[in-house]
Amino acid sequence: MRIESITLRKLKMLLKSPFETSFGITHDRTVVLVELLADGLTGWSEVTASEGPFYNSETGDTAWLIIRGFLVPLILGKEFGAASDIPRIFEAIRGHEMARAAMENALWDVEAQQKNLSLARLLGGTQSEIKCGVSLGLQATPEVLLERVTVELQAGYQRIKLKIKPGKDLEVVRAVRNVHPSILLSVDANSAYTLVELEHLKRFDEFNLLMMEQPLWWDDIANHAKLQRHLKTSLCLDESIRHVRDAETALDLGAARIINIKVGRVGGHSSAREIQALCLARKIPVWCGGMLECGIGRVTTSQSLHCPATRCPAMFPPANAIGKRTSSTRRSKSRLAARFRSPPRPDSAIMFAAT
Repeated sequence: MRIESITLRKLKMLLKSPFETSFGITHDRTVVLVELLADGLTGWSEVTASEGPFYNSETGDTAWLIIRGFLVPLILGKEFGAASDIPRIFEAIRGHEMARAAMENALWDVEAQQKNLSLARLLGGTQSEIKCGVSLGLQATPEVLLERVTVELQAGYQRIKLKIKPGKDLEVVRAVRNVHPSILLSVDANSAYTLVELEHLKRFDEFNLLMMEQPLWWDDIANHAKLQRHLKTSLCLDESIRHVRDAETALDLGAARIINIKVGRVGGHSSAREIQALCLARKIPVWCGGMLECGIGRVTTSQSLHCPATRCPAMFPPANAIGKRTSSTRRSKSRLAARFRSPPRPDSAIMFAAT
């Protein structure tokens, strides 16, 4: 595949409703899209970075600069046998996983079309259908949260994840668990706690949670291992896992019993596949999560869900948090459903609607 051209597009997407986590409230998104032309075929991808360096160190603006100044010159006009060749070309670039992922994933889209395969099958997917859950941001009151939980359960979502932070944690989780004693329930702290709060974190064991996600520092593994030894609840690492070496370290230290894979955070589909293979060999459940992507990013993520290692329901923000005007896909009917089905057609995963 010879890469003929690469076009970056920057769009503004207003969310239908604000999405609040422990590090702030998001009202709108600046979306960076990659359009890559190779062998006459067009592949699409999305940079999944946030507006500020709060989830990780990347932003849409930093990704734009890295892509234009460093990544594009490495691949434009070059021939590649497979999209999986891209990570080797980018080896000299330290960090900037979301920028690198956007470039690689666009070529995966082209390769799937060229080989007449769905992207899910090209990535090695074996599952035809994946259950999905929903991530609910912080709400004004437990009562408002309960209303949201009821709506999403009625929509068919298989797991509920609650964002938490100090002062908005035990009370809201208890309220949901008392009303819904048997649902798959998890919490996500986005690094809002420290080991000083160990006794407080131990109290979450009473709620029979599927997992507690990333309670401590975003770049920490060792202290999560210390915390896991004191908890019955399984820890899941998200921000701490940037590549397969991080995942291996976390499992060796006992820092997590579950691993979250965000394709952008780990640098693209090739890295995600390495982590999936490691966890499958170690019998560690993995699940794929989303950011506040538009439809293009969601399709890219959804194709990685079908790997054999995916055992927990995938997790996305609710449909009513996604932008009012967004990209469309040829597979849009299943994009926001409570289950993702492996797409039957090998045509481009993305068809951008210029609105």
